[in-house]
Amino acid sequence: MKCLVTGAAGFIGSNLCEELLKQGYEVIGVDNLSAGKLQNLNACMKYPEFKFHQIDILYKEIKDLFVGVDYVFHEAASKKTICLRNPQMDLLINGAGTLMMLQLAMKNNIKKFIHASTGSVYGEGQIFPQTEDHPLNPCSYYGVSKLAGEKYVALFQKMGLNTTILRYFHVYGAKQDDSYKGGVIAIWLKAIFTGTTVFIHGNGDQMRSFTYVKDVVDANIAAMTKGDGEIYNCASGIKVTLNELIAKLKLRYKFSVTKDDPMEGDIYKFEIDNNKIIKDLNINFTDFNTGLDATIRYYQSLYSKV
Repeated sequence: MKCLVTGAAGFIGSNLCEELLKQGYEVIGVDNLSAGKLQNLNACMKYPEFKFHQIDILYKEIKDLFVGVDYVFHEAASKKTICLRNPQMDLLINGAGTLMMLQLAMKNNIKKFIHASTGSVYGEGQIFPQTEDHPLNPCSYYGVSKLAGEKYVALFQKMGLNTTILRYFHVYGAKQDDSYKGGVIAIWLKAIFTGTTVFIHGNGDQMRSFTYVKDVVDANIAAMTKGDGEIYNCASGIKVTLNELIAKLKLRYKFSVTKDDPMEGDIYKFEIDNNKIIKDLNINFTDFNTGLDATIRYYQSLYSKV
């Protein structure tokens, strides 16, 4: 079976490629490396079943890579941090890019299109806990563009393309970008291990549903054969504020913390219902302390070599 993974050199994409290869799949990785890193694919490059192509999903040449593909995992996306600087590009990637991938998938009769979306499509929570039926009212450019991508997926599902949508929430783990464009846990661990200040945007009361990357990978692979036409909250369901995360880290390390201005479009409360994905896809979400320990070991090892 042949899988095509867009955004393959990114955080989630690279972890997904590696697990697919371990399970015996042939994998085509696609990434323009604008955000992804080739080094994230070091383990994948050891497999003869892995082929990597540095190409943008908006380029017409990508059509040749769909020949013989059975499953498409669409992980490529403009990040929330990108949308603040260039909302037009954000829409082009998350909207038009998704449309192009769907058209190629339809044309090549693939078995399943698994689409990576985000909890940002909900906007500010109105009903708690938030199920997949929660009103969709995004409050950021990123949320709007990702919702546009979802709508295209739903349209192609009606046209006969088999799809599943996974809405990600606060994914963390090994290989996450730890620059200012990355995730908060990775950013903070880099600051701690390099002896710099940890910055909190806002008052720190933002509630998050931190979800370990392995669980997200498991959900993608499970969606290959389950959840046809469905949308899932791909979230651990835990509730941790940023201040609580700081307190956890301070039990281990000494570091300084500075409060900064809130980020535009930041949502303060996430309380996620994940019963549907647990039931349908049989996902067992990793305990936060277990996932955090593994992530700490990864970044500690990374920066002990610097």
